[in-house]
Amino acid sequence: MAFVSLKYDDVFREVFSHENILKRFISDVTGISLEEICSVKISSPYLWRRYRKQKQGILDVALVLNNDIKVDIELQVRFQKHWDRRCVFYLSKLFTEDLRTGEKYERLRKCISISILDFEMTKGEACHSVYSLRDRRGREFTDLLEIHIIELTKPLTGTDALDDWVRLFCATSGEDLDMIKTNNAGVLEAINVMRTMGLGKLLRFEYEQRLKAKRDRWAEDDYIRDLGIKEGIAKGKAASILQLLEELGPVPQAVRDRVQAETDEQTLRQWLKSAADADSIQTFRQKENL
Repeated sequence: MAFVSLKYDDVFREVFSHENILKRFISDVTGISLEEICSVKISSPYLWRRYRKQKQGILDVALVLNNDIKVDIELQVRFQKHWDRRCVFYLSKLFTEDLRTGEKYERLRKCISISILDFEMTKGEACHSVYSLRDRRGREFTDLLEIHIIELTKPLTGTDALDDWVRLFCATSGEDLDMIKTNNAGVLEAINVMRTMGLGKLLRFEYEQRLKAKRDRWAEDDYIRDLGIKEGIAKGKAASILQLLEELGPVPQAVRDRVQAETDEQTLRQWLKSAADADSIQTFRQKENL
């Protein structure tokens, strides 16, 4: 039987499309009792599915509890710059989406954000952090907004219920699933769903192909980012060299073009040292054969 990871978005959505799993997970994370969560309604499995360049993105699961509390659950496996702002942005959109112009504020419902991150985001040591609106003395202003962050890379909480979910997300093989000894009905059902998904040959093929495509995209993103960093360093050094030379007099266009075109970091470092030591542009050009 093949293994499918819960960190893979399609597996995540399939597992959490089961109401009992959702209810147990929400209860274990937020502390809302199962009795209060009589039912859940998935409002959209792809909430606000729009282009990232428009400051919009995908929330993996958005739902409404029977008591009108709105919850969004997001899985993020790669570090994203300004993720904290993005989290607040999405929660704000969820909070205000039901209020039309001229309507009363009493229509606004409590919103809870649950983010599962495969990287470290907060300064605390615990893997589960909870945030709400409070003053500096810890007194609550309102309970209408609540943020839960689960960081899979940090030590377990010591709370069995939540720890089992973290182990489930971190599992990388069928053996890891076997090692999760729990009585949590939600975790057990999630394991069964994952095992069932792993049995489908077509699904497994699609899973591997899409996972390969995602890894290729990640590798390309990393390459582009590293290239951008290197180009940024080169441009910064070139600008420093020209600034030093300009203090010595007018910089010939040929020298300016040559410095700006250079991308080798070691060469630029040498030119920077020579520009700092030179007493004239001519001295610099003679030393570096420019």
